[in-house]
Amino acid sequence: MNILTTRSYKGETDWCAIANLIDACEAVDRLGEEVSATELKLILDAPKLDKARDVQLWEDGNYKLIGLSLLDMPDFPAEIDACLWFYVHPNFRGEGLEKDIIKWGEKRLREVAKERNLPAKLRTYSREDKTDEIMLLKKQGFEVDRYFWTMARSLAEPIPTPEFPADFVLTHVSGEQDIQPWVEMFNQSFIDHWNHHDLTAETVRYWMQDPNYKPELDLIAVSGDSLRDSFASRKFAAFCDCQIKPQKNARSGTKDGWIELLGTRRDFRKMGLGKAMLLAGLHKLKAAGANTAKLSVDADSLTGATKLYKSVGFHPMETWIEWAKTV
Repeated sequence: MNILTTRSYKGETDWCAIANLIDACEAVDRLGEEVSATELKLILDAPKLDKARDVQLWEDGNYKLIGLSLLDMPDFPAEIDACLWFYVHPNFRGEGLEKDIIKWGEKRLREVAKERNLPAKLRTYSREDKTDEIMLLKKQGFEVDRYFWTMARSLAEPIPTPEFPADFVLTHVSGEQDIQPWVEMFNQSFIDHWNHHDLTAETVRYWMQDPNYKPELDLIAVSGDSLRDSFASRKFAAFCDCQIKPQKNARSGTKDGWIELLGTRRDFRKMGLGKAMLLAGLHKLKAAGANTAKLSVDADSLTGATKLYKSVGFHPMETWIEWAKTV
């Protein structure tokens, strides 16, 4: 294969070609957990992404987009934990482009590691049954770091009524004033999870620009009766962020809803809040038109997440591998 052109991402003018590439890949791969074109656009347009150096496009002799790579490098203080997203058109796979993309990602990550004087690790994902991709990653020096499950539950089955402990109120995110307490709650909830890095209010504020984000589906449990207590005395205790993704559903002919995030602040655990929030999320998704609920979870979660999901009817449907390589 003769690759005539590699170049950086130009923004909106490239978006139609990128969406077509993702659709072509998805038509063959059928990856239920794959990032949709809408979600990828949010990553590509993130303010801190160096579009000139952290995104690379590969075109054939007719200037048709056949490959895309993106190196997502969140700004963590002690290390660089980068994720390499890449897509290769099905007609051009197995001809060396995948290897070139990985080499590009490693080279770029080394540059950033040298600039910041920090250790760096490169991560990427594959589904467990994608044997060609797994063989490629192994040959390029990647090792398995973690397994994740995509789990699903039919919303046609009865959903128990959520039972909240006394003095807890179910509500949802309602604007700018909720962002900072939500971030504090998230970080306290996931501080003991594998590979946790603290979120910032800036990141969450940007997430809320996702066209799929609906504040009424971003549920929170608040300690203190809202009718009696002042806003300052209340505390965000647990959360369940739900989404319906019309673009992905239209492409797959499904009506899926997603539990994007679920967590309970450490000082509010063992009270039944996690289960109550999950059930509340399922009711919200069903009311919004979904007929199946899906989620992604660490298969080796130390907090009992997989046990909780199974207890309300979720079952594993896909296994994903997170690969890592020190650069």
